[in-house]
Amino acid sequence: MVYPNTGRENLAAMTNAWSAMTQHFLQSATAANRAAVSTMFPAAFANGPNGDAPSQSTGEPIPAPIPSVEHSDVDWEFDRTVDDADEIDVGDVVTFEKTLSEADVRAFAQISGDTNRLHLDDEFAEETRFGGRIVHGTLVSGLISAALARLPGLTIYLSQDLEFSGPVSIGDRVSARVEVVEDLGDGQYRLETSIYNEASETMVVDGEAVVLIDEQPE
Repeated sequence: MVYPNTGRENLAAMTNAWSAMTQHFLQSATAANRAAVSTMFPAAFANGPNGDAPSQSTGEPIPAPIPSVEHSDVDWEFDRTVDDADEIDVGDVVTFEKTLSEADVRAFAQISGDTNRLHLDDEFAEETRFGGRIVHGTLVSGLISAALARLPGLTIYLSQDLEFSGPVSIGDRVSARVEVVEDLGDGQYRLETSIYNEASETMVVDGEAVVLIDEQPE
């Protein structure tokens, strides 16, 4: 029996397979390039890889741009006014910003054991004063620690005072700001610490921390 279209069908199948493989390769290369660029220029990825709407985290860690932090993420943004631990002075500022997602809240509940229904149960939370689920306060304030980790040198927490003044909803983008307000000597510094909800443009956490900054290990 003769199949006159077999050659054409085989050619079409080979063409489709080659096209799919090429597309997969290009997508992988693009993702790798974006990760590399976001490492070198984190601010450029603050509003997504194309500079538009905020990107969602892929959950895949990428190399961090400073040695005291092991991993970063394309959804995260940070900035600082000083790059050398020996030059830290009153007035220096570090900021760290990320979106607090559903996955963040679920992971924090599991890790911490704080399974308060206010954070996990939509129907329950809708009947509270907040009208819906909110992010754990301790998870929100944890962004202060993320900002402190991006001070030059190796930052060690000594104390932290906090005051919560507003809720953060799941999916809100929040930013932590720490400012050196006093050099206490012997590598210790007092800092003003705050968290802002970028969605509502309000301060939601205010406080003060004392840290010790050691030399970065080789």
